[in-house]
Amino acid sequence: MSEQDRHLDIQHTDPSLYNEDLAPVKPQQRGWGAFEIFNVWSNDIQSLFGYTLAASLFLTYGLNGWAVMAAIVLAGFIVMWLVNLSGTPSVRYGIPFPVLMRASMGVRGANLPAMMRAIVGIFWYGVQTYFASTALMLLLSALLGAGDGATFLGLTGWGWLSFVLVWLFQIVIFWQGIEPIRRFLNWAAPLVYGVMVALMIMIWWRAGGELLPAIGTIFSADDNAELSGIGAFLAIVGTMVAYFAAVVINFGDFTRFVKSEQQMKLGNLLGLPLNVAFFSFIALIITAGTLVLFGEEMTNPTAIVERVDSLLLTLIAALTFFAATVGINLVANFIPPAYDLANLLPGRINFRVGGLITAVAAFFVGALWVSVISQIGIAGFVNAVGALVAPFYGIIVADYYLIRRQQLNVQDLFSASPEGSYYYRSGWNVRALIAFGVAALFSLSTVLVPALSNLGGYGWLLGAALGGMIYFALMRQQGTPAG
Repeated sequence: MSEQDRHLDIQHTDPSLYNEDLAPVKPQQRGWGAFEIFNVWSNDIQSLFGYTLAASLFLTYGLNGWAVMAAIVLAGFIVMWLVNLSGTPSVRYGIPFPVLMRASMGVRGANLPAMMRAIVGIFWYGVQTYFASTALMLLLSALLGAGDGATFLGLTGWGWLSFVLVWLFQIVIFWQGIEPIRRFLNWAAPLVYGVMVALMIMIWWRAGGELLPAIGTIFSADDNAELSGIGAFLAIVGTMVAYFAAVVINFGDFTRFVKSEQQMKLGNLLGLPLNVAFFSFIALIITAGTLVLFGEEMTNPTAIVERVDSLLLTLIAALTFFAATVGINLVANFIPPAYDLANLLPGRINFRVGGLITAVAAFFVGALWVSVISQIGIAGFVNAVGALVAPFYGIIVADYYLIRRQQLNVQDLFSASPEGSYYYRSGWNVRALIAFGVAALFSLSTVLVPALSNLGGYGWLLGAALGGMIYFALMRQQGTPAG
């Protein structure tokens, strides 16, 4: 047994804190590399929801298009830096997010961020299931006709059938485990890029010489925009960071399977700033083309494909959009809640049971997306959810890098002994709770309180920074704990 294997070997575990799914993944059991991490991010931004958000940013803030592109790319670099920090502990120790949180929140207190993250994951799982179902609905409508148009809760008959089929398909995939999910991602991400490029070329060819003037229209600033240039720029950066926020916080759920820190960082570089820049360029060209071809700027890719009126493109695009959205849903919105729920009751809930609970709860979220939830607005919702959980990121980083100097006692992460390093007070770290409460109240206020609306676009970053600073200050008062 190697020195690192012995370091990750767990003995005398508490059954209320341990099961095999939460245990450290040893180096020889890890099969993920830079390609897998790249595909995590590719599927994330290439999902139907991600495309709609990226395209909407060029139209919403009235900012010059070049500035929008720069803001999106800057957000990619920021997220890359953030996930390199949050992913490193799990590369080294092989532990998922809820177990890592035990070091700062306490072995029992970690259930608070875990359950909040689970709620966020369940919500996004339902939303992305709906978006994936729209791709399948596009396919069914192209092959079998549009139907009679009758709706229930905003969905047609084809819409309900597609939603249920996608929901069941995802259950079949995740029930087989992590490896099938990894394989699914590895072919879905490259394929969807091919389809998006094909759609861009087709739109460009049909728009002809009118495309560049349309791009110029999008790239001209709106003098009547509500936010100033700097304010709009920062709001776009913050919105894009908030879009990735849930994955940023629990990135360790994925990096625990990565072979090395170097592989993780390479995957993040390729998958975030470079990938986001290229995909945003595609979204820009397609959006400008829809203005020329259809007289309106369209941001929903399934609606665009439908209007292009090419049966072959419709069939291919429907399958690939479906694959990309399902792929990121399984990774970003299924794996985290499955671990988080398992952390709540390790003796009764394993990875599969946690995933099944996630799927059942998410069914109702997706079913109500059109008629109720989508009315909130995409950017505002992304900011609100991201702001609420943001302080946990700051707490993780401050605890691991500043308080514990990158050293954890893996054995004590699975121990409920009062003598354990992370037992604190009955398993709860009161200082961490205070840091979270104060920071979350502020960051959420930037989204919900009108007087702080100018800060709303970057509430996540402020909440994360504030949470980390308060936690560090409080923990330093009692001295550096043993790791």
